[in-house]
Amino acid sequence: MDRPVILASASSARRDLLSRAGLTFQTVPARIDEQAIRESLVEEGATPRDIADALAEFKARRVSEKYPEALVIGCDQVLDRKGRLLGKAGTPEEARTQLRSLRGQRHALFSAAVIYDFAKPVWRHVGRAQLTMRPFSDEYLEEYLARNWESARHSVGCYKLEEEGIRLFNRIDGEYFVVLELPLLEILSHLTTTGLLKA
Repeated sequence: MDRPVILASASSARRDLLSRAGLTFQTVPARIDEQAIRESLVEEGATPRDIADALAEFKARRVSEKYPEALVIGCDQVLDRKGRLLGKAGTPEEARTQLRSLRGQRHALFSAAVIYDFAKPVWRHVGRAQLTMRPFSDEYLEEYLARNWESARHSVGCYKLEEEGIRLFNRIDGEYFVVLELPLLEILSHLTTTGLLKA
């Protein structure tokens, strides 16, 4: 690919997925107030899917304004539990509360990606996965957080399926990469069909 490609995200999970897929890119985190934007969208009655899409676009647009000659990929992930959004936990206590609210329940993850090319939006996709947590014990919850807090605090829902977080679940419906914060197959397909990646 001759064009400069920028991932508008600080997520190490997204960066690793794209790198392992053989994509050459730079990482430039978008400087936006995600919390304020999210709260505003919730007040307006936006759906979780639309919130993920909007946040991904805000990030892509912000970075694209600084690098208009680049192809910019903006991403966001939202966790929807019965219409209520859950974000990243700030403390182990918040993580404990979140995981107890998800225990034995089903929730959805929406992972959105928006691509800007020459400072204009040219493509977007929102992937959805449904996950069911098993009814794990309080004892296991405490042990899980003690072992995994430093890693889990960077993810909505306080789990990473590529790590011990997989043990919290008994069913997952949807694309694996969507759970890992990125609709990877759809992004690669778009880049290939448009000639930006070799077919």
